Amino acid sequence: MSDLHELSALETGAAIRRGDVSALEVVDAALERADRLGPGLGAFTVLTPERARDAARALDRAGVADGGPLAGVPTAIKDLTATAGVPTARGSVLNAGHVPVHDDDVVGLLRAAGTISIGKTAVPEFGLPCYTEPAGAPPAVTPWDRTRSAGGSSGGAAAAVAAGILPVAHGTDGGGSIRIPASVCGLVGLKTTRGRVPAGPAGGDPAGLSVHGPLARTVADAAAFLDAIGVPAPGEPFVPAPPPPGGYLAGLGHASGPRRIALAVDPPIDGAEVHPACRGAAEDTAAMLADLGHHVEPVAHRLPDDVVDAFLTLWAVLSLGDPVDPADEPRLQPLTRHLRARGREVAGAAAMAALHTVQTATRTLVAERAAYDAVLTPTVALPPRPIGWFTAGGDPADDFARQIAFTPWTAIANLTGEPAISLPTSWSDGLPIGVALRGRRGEEAVLLGLGAELEAARPWVGRRPPVV
Repeated sequence: MSDLHELSALETGAAIRRGDVSALEVVDAALERADRLGPGLGAFTVLTPERARDAARALDRAGVADGGPLAGVPTAIKDLTATAGVPTARGSVLNAGHVPVHDDDVVGLLRAAGTISIGKTAVPEFGLPCYTEPAGAPPAVTPWDRTRSAGGSSGGAAAAVAAGILPVAHGTDGGGSIRIPASVCGLVGLKTTRGRVPAGPAGGDPAGLSVHGPLARTVADAAAFLDAIGVPAPGEPFVPAPPPPGGYLAGLGHASGPRRIALAVDPPIDGAEVHPACRGAAEDTAAMLADLGHHVEPVAHRLPDDVVDAFLTLWAVLSLGDPVDPADEPRLQPLTRHLRARGREVAGAAAMAALHTVQTATRTLVAERAAYDAVLTPTVALPPRPIGWFTAGGDPADDFARQIAFTPWTAIANLTGEPAISLPTSWSDGLPIGVALRGRRGEEAVLLGLGAELEAARPWVGRRPPVV
């Protein structure tokens, strides 16, 4: 078992249950790789080795013969998510040393499933941009090319999984923050249906844009992770359809016939151009789905300008969700200051109007694609971007415009509350190029099933980035 990092999360859990390896040995192996590779990848904000080893020893003493599929599997928690007793800075120098006293619900659910967190993964300030370059810390880079960004805001999590430090990791997604890093790091990234995973006790945003989900190397690992965290909690404001009987992992092998899939490769907004590699990846995946017996139809997919404006208004308002002493505002990063300044300009009535516009548009968007089981697009419009590409002009407004052009599709699923998955079906010049499927609300099982079919048709798990 010297190559534990090569195992999937489910293979790791099975090896522990068989007694081939102990949970402590698995955790030690993950911590060794985290110490050796993590700093160069910008993957972690903090490691918790003794806490992780104590949890592994307790699991080994109790035995996991009857444990769940992820019992003993190492993971990590995104640094936007409160973890009791562990520093949680939310990517900002202003929160350095902050240690929550309560867990967010998802942390407790992962612990109950037997996973063992080895620390917190890196995020940009307050999780606002689609790249992870926090002040005072190394940028999160894709292991496929360390001169390029791992994406954001779950950039540290994606870097850790792609480098084989972890088999699976926790992420959040408010505008593409799981799927973007999955695309540029060659991973499976699942944005869940609004309300599928509890956001409490204090987490979540009032608009319901942000959700929890997994970053993994295989579809099956993502399904098992969703089984662990997709547990209803009382008091949640959004309640999706119940999960499939038996769970997501158990249902992966149960095909339910041909699916009708819309293919949309042109950007849904002005100002974005699709790189040929990204367009080609989506078209190639469409051909694979057709070969698998599914019905694929090209469609035009356009977001009205007022809907784009409403989303940007909400994003600016939500940037104010982290309280900051006015005297500390100058210490924030330029993009954060820019968004918060825009947010302060939005009157309450205007914020409510933006939310109403989004809700009205959601009805239209969902109705327009009701005949399709999924919409296939490129995940992002460009291959992985060089570190500093977004901020190169020194103007935060230009930074934000580049982000919008880089990722014109991902926010649609956050607006509608629908699930979406990014899959690593293609590579170009040695760099991963992801494609995305957006499904109906509550139908993560459909997306996971399609993902499993594509993974079987063109396996990607054997691909490894050039890390030592």
